[in-house]
Amino acid sequence: MELLSDWGEFIAAFVVFFVSHSIPTRPAVKSRIVALIGPIGFTLAYSALSTAILTWIIVAAGRAPYVEIWGWEPWQNHVPLTAMYFATLIFTMTLCRPNPLSFGGCNNDRFDPDNPGLIGWIRHPLLVTLLIWSLAHMVPNGDLAHVIVFGLFAAFSILGMRIIDKRARRILGADEWQRLSNTKRSFKFTRSGIMRFALGTAIYLALLYLHEPVIGISPLP
Repeated sequence: MELLSDWGEFIAAFVVFFVSHSIPTRPAVKSRIVALIGPIGFTLAYSALSTAILTWIIVAAGRAPYVEIWGWEPWQNHVPLTAMYFATLIFTMTLCRPNPLSFGGCNNDRFDPDNPGLIGWIRHPLLVTLLIWSLAHMVPNGDLAHVIVFGLFAAFSILGMRIIDKRARRILGADEWQRLSNTKRSFKFTRSGIMRFALGTAIYLALLYLHEPVIGISPLP
């Protein structure tokens, strides 16, 4: 009972996370929500819910019993500091862009495989963002609770890419999926892209500022 009490919040946070990610994405449930708030509203609400629960999981991991797997060194802090800037840019440069090959896209019927933007390089940008976040944060957090958190999310990201590819291939048809996934890998500076780049930088700075008051740990060396 004492062990369950010590790890209770940590376990509860994970249960809530997986329930919140399995029910809203079911076709019947998602279609009803989208009918009420629209596809963009669903994406924003789903992202906000995911962020809130993810924050709870991280806080719960910090409160869980400390079991060291590897020690901390000052250089380790630079890994998430650097990686998260790129992860934030990937997120802002691709969120709500046409992308029928993954989730998080908007106006997917407008997707052009000859002009896909960053999605031409990264088919599942939100899952790649989660993967970068997971692996980067695992480096300076070598205790059992955090290794479980970041390890599971890394595995969730990789598995999710395979599941979404399989589902999209089934829904779109093999030929159409192949046509859409055979994207042109190019990069152009556009007004929208520059604005998204600036937004990503601003969000990254905000995350640095809010990390200590929200998570309880300063991300700076």
